Amino acid sequence: MERKKASEFPQELLNLFDKYVHGDIGRREFLDGSKKFAVGGLTAAAIFESLRPNYAWAEQVPKDDKRIKAEYANYQSPQGNGTMKGYLARPSNARGKLPGIVVVHENRGLNPYIEDVARRLAVANFLAFAPDALTPLGGYPGDDEKGGELFAKLDGMKRVEDFVAAARFVKSHAECTGKIGSVGFCFGGGIVNTLAVRLGADLAAGAPFYGAQPMAADVAKIKAPLLIHYAGLDDRINAGWPAYETAATDGRVLQQESADDLIGLVKRRARRHTHWAADDTCCRTRR
Repeated sequence: MERKKASEFPQELLNLFDKYVHGDIGRREFLDGSKKFAVGGLTAAAIFESLRPNYAWAEQVPKDDKRIKAEYANYQSPQGNGTMKGYLARPSNARGKLPGIVVVHENRGLNPYIEDVARRLAVANFLAFAPDALTPLGGYPGDDEKGGELFAKLDGMKRVEDFVAAARFVKSHAECTGKIGSVGFCFGGGIVNTLAVRLGADLAAGAPFYGAQPMAADVAKIKAPLLIHYAGLDDRINAGWPAYETAATDGRVLQQESADDLIGLVKRRARRHTHWAADDTCCRTRR
């Protein structure tokens, strides 16, 4: 069954689902609030399912794809939560060392979509590593809602250190050239911005998708070019963009604005077997 586009849903409903995704309301509150949109035999539960990502539909590179080698690997985070786990993927026919990419998940742990992104990068000839922030709580539980509940229990400062340690792990990996970048989504987008601040010149490039911005005072520490993606109606994140842009005085900021909402990006990602196109996002490039 073809999934609807974000533009086919009322904006009020999308805003309600956005609150659910970010933990501001629970599933029951979302279902109660969406009842008024349940018309023509459509139930609130059906609306909920139609908005949730479908990871099976989104998969582009199967786990058993012969083009890649993938496995779970441990790394150490001494300033964070100790021994951490992540998903490591690289091309099966690699010759020599590869540039590394740290793939950062949303606020629910290492879900199937993020693992698939790592595999896509491996197909593109990168050494990709996707850490699981939920490692100290048993790892991603196989369900986004439960993952979100666990995520809220993590120590925020240790969580950041776990991703900094992951970047160091990739950079020093025997199969890495030492040149690394990072891509992240939602919470993960914010982590990409944080890595750009913390790693400075040790990060070669970053692509945050609608993540929280760094403090304006820290922007000068960023040395890597960043391809920053926001969405026009995502007031939660967009509120921090003007200060970020103003602080980036050492380089040029190029803007291309088009997409209306963050939820639309989530739904398109879970429905189509394509990469984001330029007209699907609001892209801001700091270089």
